[in-house]
Amino acid sequence: MKHGTERDTPPGRGAGAGPGTVRTDPVAGRVPLAVVVVDRDGLVSHWSRGARRLFALPKEEAIGRPAPDLLPVSGVLPETGNAGDTDGSWAAYDGLGPGLESSLDGRLSYPAAGRARLTVPDDDRVDVLWWAYPLVGPGPERLLVLAADADALRRDHVTGEPGEDPYRTAAPTTVERIAPGFALHTDFPGADELARRLPEILPSMSVGESARIVAQVLELGYPVLEFSRHDRVPVTPDWGVPRRAERSARRERAARALAAGEPVPEDVREEAEDLEYAAVRERLEFLNEVSGRIGTSLDLARTIVEVSRAVVPRFTDVAGTYLREQVVAGEGFDDGVPDTTTMWHRVALEHTDEPGRWDDVVPVGEAMPFPAHTPFFQCMTSGEPVLVPRITEEMGHAIASQFEKRDIRPLITGRSMLLVPLKARNVVLGFMILLRHPERPVFNDMDRVTGAELAARAGLVLDNARMYTYQENVAETLQDSMLPHIPARMAGCDIATRYLPGTLLGRVGGDWFDAVKLPGARTALVVGDVMGHGLGSAAMMGQLRTAVQTMAGLDLPPAQLLRNLDDLAQRLGDTYLATCLYVVHDPLAGELHLANAGHIPPVLVRAADGGSELIELPTGAPIGVGGVPFEAVRVPVAPGDRLVMCTDGLVEVRGEDIGTGLAALCESAAHPAASMDDACDTIIRALGTRGGRKDDVALLMARLGGIDADAVAEWRLARDPAEVGRARAAVREQLHDWGLARLADTAELMAGELVTNAVRHAHARPVQLRLVRADTLLCEVDDDDHDLPALRSAGPTDEAGRGLRVVSTLAREWGASRTKTGKTVWFELTLPRR
Repeated sequence: MKHGTERDTPPGRGAGAGPGTVRTDPVAGRVPLAVVVVDRDGLVSHWSRGARRLFALPKEEAIGRPAPDLLPVSGVLPETGNAGDTDGSWAAYDGLGPGLESSLDGRLSYPAAGRARLTVPDDDRVDVLWWAYPLVGPGPERLLVLAADADALRRDHVTGEPGEDPYRTAAPTTVERIAPGFALHTDFPGADELARRLPEILPSMSVGESARIVAQVLELGYPVLEFSRHDRVPVTPDWGVPRRAERSARRERAARALAAGEPVPEDVREEAEDLEYAAVRERLEFLNEVSGRIGTSLDLARTIVEVSRAVVPRFTDVAGTYLREQVVAGEGFDDGVPDTTTMWHRVALEHTDEPGRWDDVVPVGEAMPFPAHTPFFQCMTSGEPVLVPRITEEMGHAIASQFEKRDIRPLITGRSMLLVPLKARNVVLGFMILLRHPERPVFNDMDRVTGAELAARAGLVLDNARMYTYQENVAETLQDSMLPHIPARMAGCDIATRYLPGTLLGRVGGDWFDAVKLPGARTALVVGDVMGHGLGSAAMMGQLRTAVQTMAGLDLPPAQLLRNLDDLAQRLGDTYLATCLYVVHDPLAGELHLANAGHIPPVLVRAADGGSELIELPTGAPIGVGGVPFEAVRVPVAPGDRLVMCTDGLVEVRGEDIGTGLAALCESAAHPAASMDDACDTIIRALGTRGGRKDDVALLMARLGGIDADAVAEWRLARDPAEVGRARAAVREQLHDWGLARLADTAELMAGELVTNAVRHAHARPVQLRLVRADTLLCEVDDDDHDLPALRSAGPTDEAGRGLRVVSTLAREWGASRTKTGKTVWFELTLPRR
């Protein structure tokens, strides 16, 4: 059935025509609607032109009056004949129909519909179909009532078949929203007010849609003649269709027998079968509708809200959802039966009561166990629905005892309750508490079956979301464990980093960054990107990062390191490719030593003028291609310069040249910032939201420092044991000159041990001793022997093997690495506070 638009004077009807005049729209299948809005005080707040025609009452006399006074509707009791009733199906007693009366006085919180009779002055009785929809929200409106002339509908839709029910054949499974033309003329004073009020009167209309319609009216200068939207009516009403008295009586007898669970008499079995079929069809339609509304995403929190909102108010008035603690946390758990120690989190609560009534008593987010004697425990342990037709005062008191000092008895006593378990793969993930108002029919066995089917579908959806959340947490934990925790200050540079996961399904990727301390106060800076997403890419990233750290510790030149990394990737398999940028900063030489394997170039921001530029260097092939040489370049830098390295997810946008993103990176990197973290945030804000970023992002920024020449002291020592004493004296003297006399004894002892080992194992070249005063005191000893020293456990009579043990015990850090000409052994001491 299609409800048409109301007009000031429909064709075929004069302005002064009474309510008994024909009301049909000239368009076939359309009937004008009366629209009445009732506020929370029971007063009429909106009275449409259709209401003026149908009820023969001007808007000025209707607004602000009690709604029951304006709707002289007679009852819907069938009788066998009536002088004013040609089909003999309606009585003519005074008073409101029970369904509409309950809706008007606020006793019904769910949609209702029916049929009634109007007693209109100076006219015959008019047969009316009506729909009543409670309005939920912060506004003053409480009820939307739609009414239509049933006689006009009959004239449009009767097919002429003997005994056919004209309303049953025309009964809608969908209703097309009426046009707001009734409100667009003079009912509201201003466009802004009209745009705001339309969605309140027509609940499915969005504010944006309303504003567009109002703007169209103002621009074109005439009312919108029709606006349509398909929506499913949330109730399958008994339209009260004309039928013979005996057929009505049989149907009522069948309904009473079905409701009471009694055997159906033989003479009304056909009517009982019809009623059962209609009820089953309605429940199947409801389940199908719910299935389409839940599971629209794999986000667990969103799925929880969808499940709770899907059943209110059509199936129940209150829906509380409880889930296991591990489900909420996205963790795995044993498949065993829950017990009295199992914690259940209240994750959602939907209801039709006044706003805030449940919030303080049963807040969302609370966790609690349930005792063994409760119906909740029975539901969660048996995995079957539990039906409580009415919560008695005794049961209400028992349930309320679990909520400590909060009294929930007024909220639950007298209501009908249905508990349904949320299961997946025979494991109870949670359960739902469904409550109906006392005025509403209690849950019955068919509702129990419907609730169980609903919960089964919801359980599968929740389990899918839970498993996705669990796997995503595992993957993110894996990736987080593989990303390093780099100190903000390293030798010769300050460092800041950022990592942003991707926004695609499966947010885990293969981007990484790292910083490795090297001999000579140098620092290796690394950024890489394994192509692809998911656990495989993250695992490959972890292997490559570990390999880079290991080879950087060997102090391999950048080009040689990438060559070895490429060989390793070939041995690991040809499934993945990766890009990598490897940079060594030498603060003593004031230069960068760079090599690239298919990665985007870094940006260098000069401290002298604040300008930024991309460093030009050979691109190289990605890691994993194999057989391709890598080249390295050296770039001079000054103290205060900033180096910015990132992955392509930050600068690459689909459909846009990557040069545009690199230019934006240069521009944002040059912006002044109070700190390194602020500088990183500036870049992320400028580029992180361009074009709907989907890939993960790794960003590393280093502010390069320098070491003054007077902070470095070097000595060349002959391969003579007597040089050990000279080395100790030189270290002591230099530390006194630097004002570090407190470190002299310790540094002298440790330097002597390293020089002793170097003199003993050197082959031809002299030994070199170097002290560097930076953030720490660094001591390095070089010789031409390639064998790295190792800690040993010296016995009581051994003459050697104790030197490195002393260094390891006293040093802040120490290490050894191979060089082109031999090896370097070093240690660091923390500078004393001044």
